[in-house]
Amino acid sequence: MMRLDKYVSQGLGITRSQARQLIRAKEITVEFKKHLHSDDAIDEIKDIVYYKGRKLDYLKYVYIMLNKPRGVLSATIDKKDPTVVDLIKEYQKYDLAMIGRLDKDTEGLFLLTNDGALVHRLTAPNKNVFKKYYVEVNGKWTAEDVIKFQEGLEILDGKKNIFLTKPAKLEIISDFKAYVSISEGKYHQIKKMCLKVGKEVTYLKRIAIGKLQLDEKLPVG
Repeated sequence: MMRLDKYVSQGLGITRSQARQLIRAKEITVEFKKHLHSDDAIDEIKDIVYYKGRKLDYLKYVYIMLNKPRGVLSATIDKKDPTVVDLIKEYQKYDLAMIGRLDKDTEGLFLLTNDGALVHRLTAPNKNVFKKYYVEVNGKWTAEDVIKFQEGLEILDGKKNIFLTKPAKLEIISDFKAYVSISEGKYHQIKKMCLKVGKEVTYLKRIAIGKLQLDEKLPVG
């Protein structure tokens, strides 16, 4: 169940105050209900709501997969740079949460949803959900690097504190390319881990979060 003004707000992509104005003006009708008020409880599954005679479609849960481009921030708003929210303006009305942020210069899989249970399953630290990245570096990978990633590396977190990473999986593709899977998300973690073994990241792209993989056909943006 949810309030009528919230239902109308999300269904039309307008503010709550605008929705309340429409309800007071009797431009919103609900099948089998009379004398509507903004705080009336609506069953979003069973009740049929109309705006000027047109049925409003309501989605309880929204799931969005983006192939985030470089230069886009994992934020809701920024004065200088574009954000992931700018890429999905038509869905802003759904109050979406971000699942796993990406650095400005990192590409790849980015998920947004209003499904709180899914957000918890994929982001809660105790769930140990692995995120998989495709990485290119400026130095040759070695078998020793694989062992070091598995054992954990001491890096500085976002607060400049020494942090021992959890076991990570390094899968070498070629001399300068690899897949890296981590179950954490510290500030610039993969870049710092690579620097710890003497390599600088030149390209980074997230390709999976748990079992959810980036659709290869999904264009950037």
